[in-house]
Amino acid sequence: MSKANQESPKTDAKETAGLSLARQTAVFKALADPRRLELLMKIAQANCPLTCAQARSALPISAATLSHHIKELETAGLIAVERRGKFHDLSLRPGVLESVAASLKALETAGCPARGLETRRRPLRSRRFPQSS
Repeated sequence: MSKANQESPKTDAKETAGLSLARQTAVFKALADPRRLELLMKIAQANCPLTCAQARSALPISAATLSHHIKELETAGLIAVERRGKFHDLSLRPGVLESVAASLKALETAGCPARGLETRRRPLRSRRFPQSS
């Protein structure tokens, strides 16, 4: 049984913008690596499927490392990999980035109203080193 099938109904109720909490976590974990984020940006900027050879020439990493990053992005559901014999074409999965952006936007509106924050903020002062007058 896959993880998606093992999720409780409670988790499904927490879905934000079409992505479960587990899926959001996988996406953010995949994007946490700077090289994977850079690879995703290269794929997005290509406007058409990017070949692995093009990705390898665009990034200063080994073929094995590129393969690992591609697998992580594919597992997170961010990219689709079309295999044609020895060649692989990389493209963004439609709608996933919009769902991620919507889930982040939902966090912004889920907080408390920002009332009177300006009046409650005080400058930080170091207790260790007194400020000179």
